[in-house]
Amino acid sequence: MKVLTTIFAGAAMLGLSACGGGSSYSSTRAVPQNAVLFATGPIYSACRSGGRSQASRARCGCVQAVANQSLTSSEQRRGAGFFSDPQQAQVVRQSDRASDERFWTRWKAYGDSAARQCT
Repeated sequence: MKVLTTIFAGAAMLGLSACGGGSSYSSTRAVPQNAVLFATGPIYSACRSGGRSQASRARCGCVQAVANQSLTSSEQRRGAGFFSDPQQAQVVRQSDRASDERFWTRWKAYGDSAARQCT
């Protein structure tokens, strides 16, 4: 019995030492290149209900996942409205209001990021 306990303890120590102490992960929220992004939310729902042929479940889930990383929930809800009313996006883009300009800057950056990650 003592031999079995020693073997078990040795195996456990070997397993734990293989875990290493360092970390290869950065403190940023980097996503591995081969990761599949998917989430549901207001952008996903608007994307799926838009009736576009390229609005697959996977693509809409990806753009929602990128939105979760880039936009607040309020910004997501506001931007989701653009899917059903694209003219509203144009109104916001051309607005002189500071709050609209800030939103449009974030929305544009989100769109660029989603285009890179979800194609």
